[in-house]
Amino acid sequence: MRLWQNSRLAILMRHPDTDTPNQEWTASQPAESSFGEILSEFEQTRQHVPEKGGEGRLGVVVAISDEQVFVDVGLKTEGVLAAAELRDRTGKLAVEPGDQLRVEIRGRDSEGYYLLSLLKVERPKDWAALEQAYREKRTIAGVVTGQVKGGFSVDIGVRAFLPASRSGVKDPAEMEALVGQEIACKIIELDVSREDVVVDRRAVIEEEQERARREAFQAIREGAIVRGTVRSVTDFGAFVDLGGVDGLLHVTDMSWGRVHKPTDVVQPGDVIEVKVLKVDPEARRISLGLKQLTPEPWSLAEEKYKPGERVRGTVTRLADFGAFVELEPGIEGLIHLSDLSWSKKARKPADVLKVGETVEVVVTSVNPTERRISLSLKQALGDPWDQVEQRYPVGSVVEGRVIRLAKFGAFVEIAEGVEGMIHIGDISAEKRLEHPREALKEGELVRAQVLEIDRQRRRLRLGMKQLQPTTTDEYIAEHRTGDVVTGRVVEVARDGWARVEVADRVWADCRPVGSTKEATAPAVGSADLSVLTAMLAAKWKQGRAPTPAIEPLRAGQVRSFRIVSMDAAGKRIELEPAG
Repeated sequence: MRLWQNSRLAILMRHPDTDTPNQEWTASQPAESSFGEILSEFEQTRQHVPEKGGEGRLGVVVAISDEQVFVDVGLKTEGVLAAAELRDRTGKLAVEPGDQLRVEIRGRDSEGYYLLSLLKVERPKDWAALEQAYREKRTIAGVVTGQVKGGFSVDIGVRAFLPASRSGVKDPAEMEALVGQEIACKIIELDVSREDVVVDRRAVIEEEQERARREAFQAIREGAIVRGTVRSVTDFGAFVDLGGVDGLLHVTDMSWGRVHKPTDVVQPGDVIEVKVLKVDPEARRISLGLKQLTPEPWSLAEEKYKPGERVRGTVTRLADFGAFVELEPGIEGLIHLSDLSWSKKARKPADVLKVGETVEVVVTSVNPTERRISLSLKQALGDPWDQVEQRYPVGSVVEGRVIRLAKFGAFVEIAEGVEGMIHIGDISAEKRLEHPREALKEGELVRAQVLEIDRQRRRLRLGMKQLQPTTTDEYIAEHRTGDVVTGRVVEVARDGWARVEVADRVWADCRPVGSTKEATAPAVGSADLSVLTAMLAAKWKQGRAPTPAIEPLRAGQVRSFRIVSMDAAGKRIELEPAG
């Protein structure tokens, strides 16, 4: 492409309307004038172009109007250059679309275009000018004339060497394309005696990039919504290129919901719109937000979630005190440990739920100010005690697992959230227990009879011994009233009633000697000799022979007894002496 300097020089050398030499120029210059003199005059015609110390960027002319020249400067928006800066003495524009210009950015106009001005980069004309440019570290112009070992040969008025590492290009194709181009560079080594010059192009490019970053940073405003390209993604967020300057989109500002990985939301190369949250000029940091482009979910929470309503959500995490459930992105509710289950065996959330599980819960309270929603899982499942009387009436037999033991009894879970208690006295009918662990152990499956329902305390009273056959039950089943049996008198009470062991661990009560079936045990000392004498005399008058005397009962005595009555329900046997 033609460089604008060469184009403008050609205009100076040619009349705008003819191919003949410019009359004004030929009138003042002899035909044998040197190229240096021509260049000197050319430079004089451009004294109105302001210099900015050589800083700027290389742009390409893309369109021309009467008043403006539009230049692509490598940014999202083109720049505009006043056409007057590019007109020669006759008023003719010295550039065409495709020409390259070195310009500087001065700001933006009302339509968002970059305001440009020409940036003058001189090519030194002698060694003195080279020494001055070297001392001032000024940017100069040069033309890459060819590739040499280790770099490039550059014409800056004298032959200079450009190391490949300082060329600003790496790809072989880019290196090849650099030959023939005019470049901006700085002298980094100068030895006049040896005519040795080394230049650096990369430093100029980096300065232009830094200048572009500063300009882009200054253009960013807090609260603005901007478009950018995701440059890279890390564990903590994504860096977004906003056109020469990067902003950080932190993972917490990507979504109102919980983001497990930033790559779940954005990928490198994505073009996204973000909101500028904060600009730190000193640290040159820009904080961006993606979720801020949508309404904050908690602002609508009170309207969407009403106490008593059933909702569905996903378990996101478990804590010692409960489980967090995501109802929607950005809205989490808490199921407290006490609201996880009606059963007391749920001692931690992991006993009931797992992360990632979808659950149906009941909303119990909503506090948008503190961003809290309380949920209940057990209410969604229903209270099992509402049907206890119908499912487990008194007298019914139930089955359950022993969940814990106490000194006074054992606790048995017969259904989820329904617990019963077996008193130590109702565990066994065979022997007296000092502790339930003598007969039961935790985790054991047992059968019991419902003895009582305590709705207020949410507990059933159960009994195991009521379902266990005893030796007394077996004895009663094997005998009949009137049977004569042998037994050992264990003890005799003062009123004459005796306790008799009729089988191993089977005891019966024996009436006092001489009492009838209808008689009840008299109180101690209630019978005397006169009463017994009168009763005996009455029997003699009736003509009956007197009954032989029956030996009194004594503790330890083994003798015969007759079964008078048996009560299977009460496990009671009543005897009388048989002789």
